[in-house]
Amino acid sequence: MDGDNLGLLRQVLTEDFDIDAAAVRPEALLYDDLDLDSIDAVDLIVRLKELSGKKVPPDQFKSVRTVGDVITVLDQL
Repeated sequence: MDGDNLGLLRQVLTEDFDIDAAAVRPEALLYDDLDLDSIDAVDLIVRLKELSGKKVPPDQFKSVRTVGDVITVLDQL
């Protein structure tokens, strides 16, 4: 798991979604623990693309449930 991607994801979630940085842990559930919804997930994909320059395929994001899952997707790009 890439620490840079965790930092990037933590930055996006805290700045754009007003989530406490301490809550952004690899095991945190996006929908249950961080209270994101499906629209937030789309916004997250768009924001990650803007910041990382990596295109995140939406179909790859469908199985994402945790912060760690998002980082795995980013690591694979």
